[in-house]
Amino acid sequence: MGSATPYRDRVTTGPVEEDTPAAIAAEHDEERPARTLSRVPDRVVYFVALAVAVLVLKQVFFPFAKGNQFFLVLFLGCTLPLVFLCYRPRLRGRDDPGWTDWALAVLALAVGLYPVLVGYDDFLNRQGILSPLDIVAGALLLVLVLEATRRTTGVVLPIVCLLFLAYAYYGGYLPQNWGIAHAGIDFSQIVNALFNDASGFYGTPLDVAASYIVLFTLYGAVLNASGAGKFFVDISFAAFRRSRTAPGRTTVLSGFLLGTVSGSGTATAVSLGSITWPILREARYPKENAGGLLAASGIGAILSPPTLGAAAFIIAEYLQTSYLKVLVWATVPTLLYYLGIVFAMEADARRFQAEAVDVPHGDPGKLLRHGGYHFLSLAIIVVFLALDIPPFAAVVYATGVAALFALIARRRDVRGWAKDMVDALSAGVRGALPVIAVCAAAGVITSTITKTGLGLELADALVELAGALTDNGTLILILTVLLSAIAVGVLGLAVPVTASFIIAWVVIGPALETLGVADAERAMFIFYYAVLSEVTPPTALAAVASAAITGGSVLGTMWQCWKYTLPAFLVPIAFVLTDNGAALLLESDPLTVLWVTAVSALAVAALAVVTGGWLFGPVSLPVRLLFVPAALCLLYLEPVPIAIGVACGAAALLTHAVIKRRTA
Repeated sequence: MGSATPYRDRVTTGPVEEDTPAAIAAEHDEERPARTLSRVPDRVVYFVALAVAVLVLKQVFFPFAKGNQFFLVLFLGCTLPLVFLCYRPRLRGRDDPGWTDWALAVLALAVGLYPVLVGYDDFLNRQGILSPLDIVAGALLLVLVLEATRRTTGVVLPIVCLLFLAYAYYGGYLPQNWGIAHAGIDFSQIVNALFNDASGFYGTPLDVAASYIVLFTLYGAVLNASGAGKFFVDISFAAFRRSRTAPGRTTVLSGFLLGTVSGSGTATAVSLGSITWPILREARYPKENAGGLLAASGIGAILSPPTLGAAAFIIAEYLQTSYLKVLVWATVPTLLYYLGIVFAMEADARRFQAEAVDVPHGDPGKLLRHGGYHFLSLAIIVVFLALDIPPFAAVVYATGVAALFALIARRRDVRGWAKDMVDALSAGVRGALPVIAVCAAAGVITSTITKTGLGLELADALVELAGALTDNGTLILILTVLLSAIAVGVLGLAVPVTASFIIAWVVIGPALETLGVADAERAMFIFYYAVLSEVTPPTALAAVASAAITGGSVLGTMWQCWKYTLPAFLVPIAFVLTDNGAALLLESDPLTVLWVTAVSALAVAALAVVTGGWLFGPVSLPVRLLFVPAALCLLYLEPVPIAIGVACGAAALLTHAVIKRRTA
């Protein structure tokens, strides 16, 4: 039996001792590390963030009579100043804000709340004919939003926003025979579109951040404060006994469960690594393989129901569909994602002869009796969504349930419970600040595209590029999909997932729509490639953070992570290539869903053999090469390609059996 002392409580050597998990996550996340504030600024941020949490909860049940945009003005006006207090102007520097940070925070408060301070109705009535003071306030807000985005996510997204603004202003100087040329928009109208229009700062991205993302962040914070994170890891440890694959299985299951309280792939990977890396090390996992497994399991946090990533809420808003439907769409792809990781992990454990380890565990029944209520709040979200309760209300109810059960579990320490819950509300808003900044900046891009029609022009150019290579309709679709996948992946290397999805949706989405791809398929295709850019070399932030935990080679960890997630890179292509791809999103009859899922699982298994080089023993290069067309054909979900894929797979299995017998 395993040791009574959990691995996370043992002293380990190596990189884990040098940095705390929180520090490593902050250092390598797509979001910049926040400051560690001293008491006075920390108290200011604490109480303002708590007030924002109350404001957001109030809007759910008692919305402002002046409308949703009025709420968004208050929301941005209160959260934007916090960014300048919580985030440094440079990666390194003093933790406490200096006088310039305080000045920027006060300015952000003033210009953010400007529409309310000057009379909200009068401000709206000046739409299209802003006063000089309105234009100055709007321009200052633009600068502050871009600076807040730079502080939280780096320079790339602000540069992209500036390029879009330059295009809006100078578009009239482009040759008029160019498709992307337009009449040009003067500066006052650009500010008007951003500051006094529903497509700018207060557009769909910020609306989603204020109405969904913050609430789910609050839910995750409360769930974590109630002890759910520890319970999910404990139940994962208890699920597996002594075997060479138990450490890997524990890592994958823990990553899936921890994702429900994290929402960040990098943070999940680091939290997971600090707990499970000692087990993987004792099982003699190579550092790079262990790091790749941690990163791949962590990234699943933004792919997995019921929380998913921020972009999933934007999908629901853009498509005007229920969030429950987006969760349903994500179900089978999530299963295939983790199936691919498990296949690769099982092969690796045998290929490098991992040793059996006593995974520390408690009694599963006892754990479920004492902590099973943590699953209840997750189930409540899904049940309430199924009852057509709006997602923002459903997550508030689920948060209340999580807090109530935590109170019952800590009934002897009510004061401590109350403090933890209040702290969680403040921490939830504070943790959402980078996403809020990104969503406000994304309004610059969506507003420019809306005003200039750039999205349709770029979409047409993408389709024309594919059409220039072939005149076959099927091949045009395949080439457009491949070009789109590359474009989203490259875009995701430079900007956060949420911004990557928003930009790709307005540029690549119309191209796929032109070729007849339905809304659900193109939205989820873009979503998955935006997320998977997180594990693509040469950036692969989750892999970099995991390498910091294990002490392995960064590049080697990246490639191992890419290997574990390769099936997830190809499965989304199946969404859009054929009509049967809709079945992977449960948009078909049960029989079609069943056979399409089974065929896709076979494709994932074939890919795992290609990348892992193991199938009941080492697999030779010729056999691996035979499995490549098998997997690719199986993912083209039509009878003839499937038959070819099955034939290639059968030939590969037969060849492998013959080679294995000869070498036995």
